[in-house]
Amino acid sequence: MPRTRIDITVPDLSGKRAVVTGASDGMGLGIATRLAAAGAEVIMPVRSPRKGEAAIAAIRQAVPGANVSLRSLDLSSLDSVAALGEDLRGEGRPIHILINNAGVMTPPDRQTTADGFELQFGTNHLGHFALVGHLLPLLRAGRARVTSQISIAARRGTINWDDLNWERGYHGQRAYSQSKIAFGLFGLELDRRSKAHGWGITSNLSHPGVAPTSLLAARPELGRSRDTPQVRLIRALSARGILLGTVETAKLPALMAATAPDAKAGTLYGPSGPGGLGGPPAEQRMYSPLRSTDDAVRVWEISEQLTKTAIPSA
Repeated sequence: MPRTRIDITVPDLSGKRAVVTGASDGMGLGIATRLAAAGAEVIMPVRSPRKGEAAIAAIRQAVPGANVSLRSLDLSSLDSVAALGEDLRGEGRPIHILINNAGVMTPPDRQTTADGFELQFGTNHLGHFALVGHLLPLLRAGRARVTSQISIAARRGTINWDDLNWERGYHGQRAYSQSKIAFGLFGLELDRRSKAHGWGITSNLSHPGVAPTSLLAARPELGRSRDTPQVRLIRALSARGILLGTVETAKLPALMAATAPDAKAGTLYGPSGPGGLGGPPAEQRMYSPLRSTDDAVRVWEISEQLTKTAIPSA
């Protein structure tokens, strides 16, 4: 039985400048393509120039005349994040949409970033925290909407406050959940602080459900030489239209959160099917690990200290 097509309408984004991390493949590439098709200028900060150029070519094939360009970014290096911030601030142009989409998932053995943080915590959360800090003047100038891509893994689990970098007893899945919980708490605290200090930024969250993206695929750089059994199962179920989403539907919650005129601040968007695994995007009940404002403030303050990125109120 053919799968019912699921899609949303992206409004006209002419004159808007959008930045999408992790846009060189998978969901991020799909998000960048749709933003470009809606008329936005899309900045794609990427780690691999080769993959980035291939992504640009794919977008221009799908959207002739697309206004897309690459910048260099390795979220696992705070120096790289700072350099991108300096470059974009030097261009002096407001940013209207920021979609924090890039991420890594469950390396089998503990790895660290260039700055010594556990790889998932450092890349998924701290790198994006620092990026927002460096781009804050441009986000304020554009009265931006910031959408941070979390995961269904954030609906349970905790932050390992006593060992944020998992130096004792590394567990890949728990460390991944922690990174996405911290990231979600940050996204919600960003919205609260924007309201409190008049920054004009709207911040919300999205999650893609479960779909056959590249997160669990073979990633030699993460020490994963072959596809995981989980991603093989996900591909099989997705292809048969059983419960799960597709790469095409997985991008829709972030697009809705970032562009829909009625998308709400401080809200989570994700698939509306059973278990939030697949289906049309919609507002979701906030995951319980993300509901504590005390935890959000604690994450914010720790992140400022760890990244040496103070985000001023004024």
